[in-house]
Amino acid sequence: MPIPLLALAISAFAIGTTEFVIMGLLPDVAHDLAVSIPAAGLLVSGYALGVAAGAPLLAVVTSRMPRKMALQLLMGVFVVGNVLCAVAASYPVLMIARVVTSFAHGSFFGIGAVVAASLVPAEKRASAIALMFTGLTLANVLGVPFGTFVGQQFGWRVTFWIVSGFGVLSLLGVTALVPNRHDSGPTGLGHEVRVLRDPQVWLALGMTVLGFGGVFVVFTYIAPILEQVSGFSPRAVTLILVLFGLGLTCGNTLGGKLADRALMPSLMGILALLALVMAVFSKTSHLPVAAAVTVFVWGIAAFATVPPLQMRVVEKAAAAPHLASTLNIGAFNVGNAGGAWLGGLAIAHGFSLDMLPWVAAAVSVAALLMTWVAWRFDARAGLAASPAAMAGGQDAGC
Repeated sequence: MPIPLLALAISAFAIGTTEFVIMGLLPDVAHDLAVSIPAAGLLVSGYALGVAAGAPLLAVVTSRMPRKMALQLLMGVFVVGNVLCAVAASYPVLMIARVVTSFAHGSFFGIGAVVAASLVPAEKRASAIALMFTGLTLANVLGVPFGTFVGQQFGWRVTFWIVSGFGVLSLLGVTALVPNRHDSGPTGLGHEVRVLRDPQVWLALGMTVLGFGGVFVVFTYIAPILEQVSGFSPRAVTLILVLFGLGLTCGNTLGGKLADRALMPSLMGILALLALVMAVFSKTSHLPVAAAVTVFVWGIAAFATVPPLQMRVVEKAAAAPHLASTLNIGAFNVGNAGGAWLGGLAIAHGFSLDMLPWVAAAVSVAALLMTWVAWRFDARAGLAASPAAMAGGQDAGC
């Protein structure tokens, strides 16, 4: 794979670390800033909503920039946001800093996916996107545990200083390694927006919302499930989550390779597997060893969806993929927020924790059905195009 993908993967690692490390630092942040744990938890929601809202906003701002310049600007915003987090003297300032940081998230992954795909031959584009997202999965395996440990030992602000350092390293990597020659140049916002008239682009965004939303129905409550249903200690839960992160990394690579071979059939198969794993987890969650194995397999299936879902949007918005790809990152976060809300709603209406996997499975089945509809549209469009092409060939021959 081309060296520029390394710079994109390092950037993804930094962004993924700053997104998720706050979860392990909530008690420290709450104590230091004299707020409640639920109030500190809103820093997670604020970031997710910032990604969803900031993605289209930054897409507008960067629509006329060359892609390399846009990536440099976004990493600059990321560094500034994390420095503000490190020096925040109050809860409101920290919330603003988190939102500023999140604004870089959606657009960077959106533009980065387009750049990654442009660096390789067409038959390897999904694998290239997957390699960039490997940085995000490794953030869950390495960055978040390390950042949590550092924050607990030396103060949560030190963690954000370290993440800022990774941001600077990423900025230097993008500047030095990402070439301009792969840049198709600015397309303009009007051209980008016109692509959104295609219903297939919106179907692809909907597939992302549902496809990843089902994951967060359970992942949001995975700690209480593993403790109260499976019987793991809090320390063991941390190890299980590392196992889940390893599954994410494996699934990300697998999803990229499968998508390069057959995008839509692979995506349908992965979503079917995701629904099946969730249904199985409703039973294995009661058995510690089986629960651990299922969580690992779940991680594989969960992140195997990411490269094909991102590739689908890039493919369907090929004429102007910048905005659509960026919106798809927002769609992932809408799915995250929606899945968390749906899981909470199920609990509020009397569902037990071991029933949440069934809710997640239902959402995955909905994503599978939407993917099937999109695939059928592809087939109909192909059939409609074939007679026209044949007629055109006959006319030309005459």
